[in-house]
Amino acid sequence: MNNWQRTFVLHRKLYSESSLLVEIFSEEMGRLTLLAKGARRKNSAWKSVLQPFTPLLIRCSGKGALKVLTCAEAISIALPLPNEALYSGFYINELLIRLLEKETPYPALFQDYLACLTTLSQYPEKLEESLRIFEFQLLDYLGYGIDFCHCVGTGKPIDANMTYQYRAEKGFIASIAKDNMSFWGYELQAFSVRDFSDARVRLAAKRFMRTVLKNYLGNKPLKSRELFTQTYLAHNKLKLY
Repeated sequence: MNNWQRTFVLHRKLYSESSLLVEIFSEEMGRLTLLAKGARRKNSAWKSVLQPFTPLLIRCSGKGALKVLTCAEAISIALPLPNEALYSGFYINELLIRLLEKETPYPALFQDYLACLTTLSQYPEKLEESLRIFEFQLLDYLGYGIDFCHCVGTGKPIDANMTYQYRAEKGFIASIAKDNMSFWGYELQAFSVRDFSDARVRLAAKRFMRTVLKNYLGNKPLKSRELFTQTYLAHNKLKLY
């Protein structure tokens, strides 16, 4: 693996007295755990480079599950993620860590990840829209894509003025029931084209995604959500994901 790889750091943790274990998302290699030897030393050039949200070029070596970082250079400065955008960045990083299999390339998802971070840093007013788009795209890449265009009961196209209930691993069926998994047809039509410009659609998408992602994440809570709640939500009364 001597070729340079475009990469972002998803997470890092201490390893021995001077090194780091770095979870990365690479354009060509997917998710990997790398050993960054000596990265914690005062004179290490990697100390300030191996940070989340900094576009990197890296090289690594090794054939086992734990590969060794050999080179790392920042392509540019870290993408600025102020306030709630920072917590949103941690959230999508955690989704990738929890949901992606190691060493499985997702080059298109890498581009969507970069696009999401760019939107978070440059267009804070589109923060919720960018999160919803990334979540829906992620499900598609993982093979969990859902048909938002047809009723599974009849096969007919979704009617904007009817309500539908989501059935896990099946899809949407016409229903008059009103519960947490019931949606208007116009909301499903918006989901299908990733149009979250309508505030009502954004709320419906967040409600839908929370339930669906829980099926794949299990009962272990998201640390990024807990951090957001503890340090920001209490003061601002906001819910992003």
